[in-house]
Amino acid sequence: MSDFIENQVQLLLAGQALENDDICNVHAVAGDTTGAKSGQLTAHVPICLETVTYIVAAVVINDQGEVLMMQEAKASCTGKWYLPAGRVEKNENLVSAVKREVLEETGLVIAPTTLILVECANGTWFRFVFTGDIVGGALKTPDRANEESLQACWVRNINDLPLRSNDIIYLLDRGKSYVSNKTVPQHPQLMPATKPHARLLLRVVVTSKKRATNRLHVLMSDTDRCNPPVCEINPNRSLLSTLHSFMTEIFGNDVAQHKPHGLLSVEFSGGQGGDGLCLTLLVSFKLPLEDLPIFGKYVWHELSENVAETLATRLPRNMTVPLKVVR
Repeated sequence: MSDFIENQVQLLLAGQALENDDICNVHAVAGDTTGAKSGQLTAHVPICLETVTYIVAAVVINDQGEVLMMQEAKASCTGKWYLPAGRVEKNENLVSAVKREVLEETGLVIAPTTLILVECANGTWFRFVFTGDIVGGALKTPDRANEESLQACWVRNINDLPLRSNDIIYLLDRGKSYVSNKTVPQHPQLMPATKPHARLLLRVVVTSKKRATNRLHVLMSDTDRCNPPVCEINPNRSLLSTLHSFMTEIFGNDVAQHKPHGLLSVEFSGGQGGDGLCLTLLVSFKLPLEDLPIFGKYVWHELSENVAETLATRLPRNMTVPLKVVR
């Protein structure tokens, strides 16, 4: 069982999907679930473009430090500028969606290299922000204007443009930090893994050190499969609210201060077996595990030195994909 647990942790650290996890044993958080008792599942079924909205966006920066921007053609914001972005269509995966949006709106072909940010508003709106390399196509000029966009261009200073919305300024800053700031360590490249999910799920990799040995441990379910804790994301609450309620159910109402670092993996259905997803969030305690009583059906597992060292490298700032909760 120890080898199985170590393998699960290594897969998540590599951004890969867990194939043998106990998704049937998903926990619905009490007090964070509309019309459900503790341990029961919510009735929310994610249906793309109906009950859940997935957005993709691309922050592409060239060798001159310029950002790829597009000019809107929509009547509500015609002439304004924005990043290439749009809704994921039904049965479409995230990578195909961002490639399509960039091509339609800018005329260029992108090879996405990594997620740099995931945003969530309540539990039914998610935006996945990619960066990548341009590998083909021709920059869209005004004579090729259509309903997708009027034109595209490389921009050095976005303050020179009328923006559709200032919400992309944070995305641009994040992209420039990841792509251009070579002096600061950044998270490894992370691409979404395709895996069927019928629900919106939050998986937590919770860490703490044992005072007696100073060895790093991770929390696992006390079941035959021994998986990281997974709960259902409440569609009516912020994701941070879901996380807090879940941690309270595991560690009690007086749960010690803990830090959500960012995402280790993103599993997305893309219409395969549902329109759901599973986000894996790294969470750490400063307190030793001896001071963390567990009320849920979970146990601490001591990691081998190699896996513990790898996991520890992901705890500093910028070493996971940021998960921003939009309020």
